[in-house]
Amino acid sequence: MTEVMVFMRSPRRGSAAAGLGLSAVLTTWAFAPPATAEPAPAGTGPGLDRGALRQTLEAVHAAGMHGVYSGVRDGRSRWDGAAGVADVETGRPVHAGMRHRVGSITKTFTAVAVLQQVERGRIELDAPVARYLPGLIPGERGEKVTVRMLLNHTSGIGDYVAGAFPSLVQGSPQSLDDHRFRRIGPRELVAFGLAAPATGEPGQGWSYSNTNYIIAGLLLEKATGTEADRYITRHVIAKAGLRNTSFPRTPYIPGPNSKAYEALFGLIDPPRDYSVYDMSWAGTAGALVSTMDDLNRFYRLLLGGGILAPAQLAQMQATVPVTDDQGNVVMHYGLGLYAQDTACGRFWGHDGGVFGMGTFSLSSSGGRQLSVGINLMKYNRLDENGAVVPHAIDFALGAHMSQALCGQSPAPAAKAQRPWSPFPTQQVRVKR
Repeated sequence: MTEVMVFMRSPRRGSAAAGLGLSAVLTTWAFAPPATAEPAPAGTGPGLDRGALRQTLEAVHAAGMHGVYSGVRDGRSRWDGAAGVADVETGRPVHAGMRHRVGSITKTFTAVAVLQQVERGRIELDAPVARYLPGLIPGERGEKVTVRMLLNHTSGIGDYVAGAFPSLVQGSPQSLDDHRFRRIGPRELVAFGLAAPATGEPGQGWSYSNTNYIIAGLLLEKATGTEADRYITRHVIAKAGLRNTSFPRTPYIPGPNSKAYEALFGLIDPPRDYSVYDMSWAGTAGALVSTMDDLNRFYRLLLGGGILAPAQLAQMQATVPVTDDQGNVVMHYGLGLYAQDTACGRFWGHDGGVFGMGTFSLSSSGGRQLSVGINLMKYNRLDENGAVVPHAIDFALGAHMSQALCGQSPAPAAKAQRPWSPFPTQQVRVKR
């Protein structure tokens, strides 16, 4: 029986595999930190080479990506670009300001909202969830799982996606179509997650689970007396001055947007558009819509101390290591925020993926930023062992990231280095 990497979290503790739908394996190239030298401070490299940024972005489209948009910042310098099409049938082009489903980047916003309540004394990070939501997590586990464990994915609670989209377990996309307009409540999602196999004992190790952030949304509602998405809109999105970021109230993306093409590793051929979709299944774990410019502004303000008090930002940046199957540290995960060390320094941010749309956003303390959105998901094929086969798109995306964050293009010889993904939370295994 072949294992297919699709849409659910991996049950393996400490694995970087998991996600709200995105699986793109790229190559480290310039991102791998030198083995014998300390990385340079992030954001201190060469300035923006607009010609190279344009060239590397167009190469992503040329490699097979339908459409891609990118926003790069270096202090006061900025570059915005787009390449490809928003609609493969009409040829309508993408542009840099398009609204985009950003998937699990929503988790940063949710974590910020919870930390605001920590600052107000309404929530304690190391208190058990059962103190605030008695009975939600049954039995002894509810007394062991803390708020911090939800936010840094060490709760050991399984993911709900297999329960919400059961056909994926059989390697079929049927659930994606059947549930396009299905409204599903957060407590039902939590029930699916709690029914899934536990990934470990609470606090034992890292395992990415969307269920954690649906519970965090319920916790936020209990502490504030307000619907979680409305609280986040008023106290996080508005506070950051984001004009194009929202939780849509309908299955439609508000404002100018691309279609969202899902290939599901060849199970959907040709790729199908899922831009019209009821996102209640993602909620406070992944339903947010934003733009690349808004994401850069949000992370710039957050990391610069403009949204949270210093004590809460420090908690957010207190991380646990995340390793792959070979023991390589893939990232350092904090509270809805992770750090990745590169050859040009440490960058903070998150990634996200839903059916048909993927996003990643990384920022340095030195002011270098990159946010990128793509409109074709799981375009890779799988080998006979169910492993993702790198695609030309992966190498092209890696080259654009290298140019955007480090101000340099990768050397040709670097293609032989180990795989790396800018979406480290986004791979999982399912059987077919």
